[in-house]
Amino acid sequence: MKIKKYVASTMPEAMNQIRKELGSDAIILHSKEILQGGFLGFFKKKNIEVVAGLDPQPLTEKKNSKPYSVLEGQTNQRTQMNHENQEVLLEIKKLKKMVEVQKRQDDRIFPPDFQFAYEHLLSQEVDYEISENVIHTAFEQFERSVEEQSPQTIMNAVKKTIETKLALIESHGIIYDKKVIQFVGPTGVGKTTTIAKIAAKMILEEKKKVAFITADTYRIGAVEQLKTYARILDVPLEVAYSIEDYYVAIEKFTSYDVILIDTAGRNYRDKKYVQELKTTINMDTMDTYLVLSLTTKPVDNTEIFNQFKHLPIHQVIFTKLDETSHYGSILNISLGNQVGIACITNGQDVPEDVIEVNLENISNLLVGEHSDI
Repeated sequence: MKIKKYVASTMPEAMNQIRKELGSDAIILHSKEILQGGFLGFFKKKNIEVVAGLDPQPLTEKKNSKPYSVLEGQTNQRTQMNHENQEVLLEIKKLKKMVEVQKRQDDRIFPPDFQFAYEHLLSQEVDYEISENVIHTAFEQFERSVEEQSPQTIMNAVKKTIETKLALIESHGIIYDKKVIQFVGPTGVGKTTTIAKIAAKMILEEKKKVAFITADTYRIGAVEQLKTYARILDVPLEVAYSIEDYYVAIEKFTSYDVILIDTAGRNYRDKKYVQELKTTINMDTMDTYLVLSLTTKPVDNTEIFNQFKHLPIHQVIFTKLDETSHYGSILNISLGNQVGIACITNGQDVPEDVIEVNLENISNLLVGEHSDI
């Protein structure tokens, strides 16, 4: 088969070139819109790239071909049609999104394919400034590369950019540089269950000697919940009703490898609550982890972080990954505040549902196979 690529400003112009060179029997193998020329990557002219082919010897049925039943042929044909239909539907879906972006040309700040990626990050509820910064960086790097521009290669460039930016922030998981680890955060984010998961991994996988302290005496059933986990894990537990109880309990557990503290889950807008937490922190012996839920609106997670940032937050833990399809808070909190991610939880099972931080997995959540593009 003779195959040739044509570039023209319009499809009719391309078809005229194809008919003139290959004749009326030529077939279109592939076509796409491309951008050429311009200045520093901007103001490029749209053209149509068409790949056409001509087979001077059309395929004929082989005399010795293996016969097959009509039923087998119909089954194979249906399978092929279903596969082709899925591919067509996927292409239509992508084209529909691209058309929507093209309709908003007056508002766009990037070339079309990059604008599409930018708006995808916004749909994941990534902050505007962070989204713009990520796409701008990906655009600059792509301009310096020799890779062919397509929606997929652009998304790959965006993924790599996210991973590179997150890699600049130290994320070590739960570390034991300090004996006492305090978990803070608003009510309902899953602090107690998260503590149980972390304790179970420490005990079962790392053979650590762990103790619990709970100061969450405000929430009904909170103490009983941690007591249940303590019995299952065979871990000692002390309940602190006052700051004096708190320090007595810490002193009691000095022979243990790690002391995990469940603080009270209260309204994060209550400044008095955050001030009380400050009085319990000893920078020399304690690390503080902020627990946030991915089901919470990103704007609220940002407000929560701003309330707690006056504490010496070591790293952030994100919970309830399995209960949402929007992951913008991960970038908003980590990149927006240059704070590391200790781990992410994705279910209720103890200790299984804890995910160690993997930059590729995080970028996949935002623009990869989970992004529905």
